[in-house]
Amino acid sequence: MMSWIAELKAILGDEDVIADPERLLAYECDGLSLHKHLPSAVIFPESAEEVARAVKVLARHRVPFLARGAGTGLSGGAVAVQGGVIFELARMNRILAIDYENQLAVVEPGVINLALTRAVAEAGYFYAPDPSSQMACTLGGNVAENAGGPHCLKYGMTGHHVLGLEVVLPDGTIVMLGGHGADAVGYDLLGLFIGSEGTFGIATKITVRLMRQPQAVKTLLADFLSVEDASRAVSAIIAAGILPSALEMMDRATIEAVEASVYAAGLPTDAAAVLIIEVDGLEASVVYEVERVVEICRAHGARQVVVARDEAERARLWAGRKGAFGALGRISPDLMVQDAVIPRSKLPEVLPEIYRIAARYGLRMANVFHAGDGNLHPNICFDGRDPEEVERVKAACREIMELCVRVGGALTGEHGIGLDKIAYMPLVFTEDDLEAMARVRAVFDPEGLCNPGKVLPVRRCRAF
Repeated sequence: MMSWIAELKAILGDEDVIADPERLLAYECDGLSLHKHLPSAVIFPESAEEVARAVKVLARHRVPFLARGAGTGLSGGAVAVQGGVIFELARMNRILAIDYENQLAVVEPGVINLALTRAVAEAGYFYAPDPSSQMACTLGGNVAENAGGPHCLKYGMTGHHVLGLEVVLPDGTIVMLGGHGADAVGYDLLGLFIGSEGTFGIATKITVRLMRQPQAVKTLLADFLSVEDASRAVSAIIAAGILPSALEMMDRATIEAVEASVYAAGLPTDAAAVLIIEVDGLEASVVYEVERVVEICRAHGARQVVVARDEAERARLWAGRKGAFGALGRISPDLMVQDAVIPRSKLPEVLPEIYRIAARYGLRMANVFHAGDGNLHPNICFDGRDPEEVERVKAACREIMELCVRVGGALTGEHGIGLDKIAYMPLVFTEDDLEAMARVRAVFDPEGLCNPGKVLPVRRCRAF
């Protein structure tokens, strides 16, 4: 160990390589505290060249490594499950170029998601993917997970907005994937890398698409006396030919937590569920869509549907929604945030069953999620210091995943498989499927050093 540590210090400097166990504690988990593993070291590169040189050292010594941004991930994806080295990319946080003529920006992986939108807002642009953690999460992490957010219903995931990547491969080679425009030549290696959860290499430069701000935006709040009614309203809105830019649901447990926190947004605490619905576009179309959304919600049992009167009220609603996970974190020492996708038409069937599963295991459940595309986020509040309760949480999570798969859903919508969901992969993939994935991974990382133990078991990754 001393040999490669010394080599890393020669590249980065003594201060940018830490191996003190007490300082490493900050990196033992990501936003999902259930999975904790201490890395052997953490390094702080400031350029692609430093990343590449460090990777070559680790490859030569066969030391596992992974990239980490803000550590806001929720699947254990940025945890050093086999020890090794974490590349902390927070210092690579420069916006390198903004090109309004071609509607793109070039950034380093440590740039905060919201910082990019703020940088281009005055010119009338925005960056569309907006995870709930956008005030903290990095664009490099977003690329790794193919992150979405409330507005991905209309605008798509991170992969729809990334034009090109500079990548350091697991042998230290620097390559370019994609570019600054349409690229349909050859295999889609850019698409393959996005969402690969850091198992194919480390992105060191990202070219993203910028969007023009819409002419008009309206945000509505509809409250319901049952989760089932709110769920049916979701499907009815989409079925009516309306594509909101966002369509979010929060249940009573979440509403109560938000209203008791600094994120209080004036949500009705006696409602079983609320929908936050946002429509944007040309002024005339927005006026029409608001009218139709109000009609549909009322037809499906909404007690009240209100439209935010101004930008301040709109911002307050979104602060409540995006602060929900933080608010739930006040309820108990730990929070298990799950992530699965189901057909939106199955929401009235699946949500009550999720509550029944939680009740059966004696767990407190709260749901806040991207209802428009059926991307569920069941939240279980628990105490990780209680081993028996932890086992109940794990059992409940597995039942929830099995339920979602049974109704035609997927294991993840945006949080990734990471370490947390490896055991569930056989629920949706055959042995042949998993072997094919392992072969693809081995092309990029034949030694199995790049973020091992994630997405696919290490034994499978090294089988080829």
